[in-house]
Amino acid sequence: MRRIHYASGSVLTGDRTCKALLRYARALGEAHIADVVEIPVVTDAGSRAYAHLLIGPASQIFSTPVPDSPDEPLDVAVIERLERATYKLHPSRPAWPEEMTDIPDLDWDFDFDFEP
Repeated sequence: MRRIHYASGSVLTGDRTCKALLRYARALGEAHIADVVEIPVVTDAGSRAYAHLLIGPASQIFSTPVPDSPDEPLDVAVIERLERATYKLHPSRPAWPEEMTDIPDLDWDFDFDFEP
């Protein structure tokens, strides 16, 4: 699990979701555009929910690992949407295993053979 620190607060989400979010935030920053994204989170009460984040060139977000955390929320469709959006903005992005190497690799491949 990772804690994403954003503005004056933070949210708790899964490792892979966090990585996909940060990769997309970087692509948005390089493109000088913003987007609202929805990611699965664990609330302060321990339940599952979805958070909406505005990310873009002015976003100052970072993540920290959370040891001994509950089961991480995983929504493959969210990660795929984030990675697809990243690919559209930054086709030559670094390969998943080359960044944030402390986060496990993806167990699936995304098919990005589409017209941008």
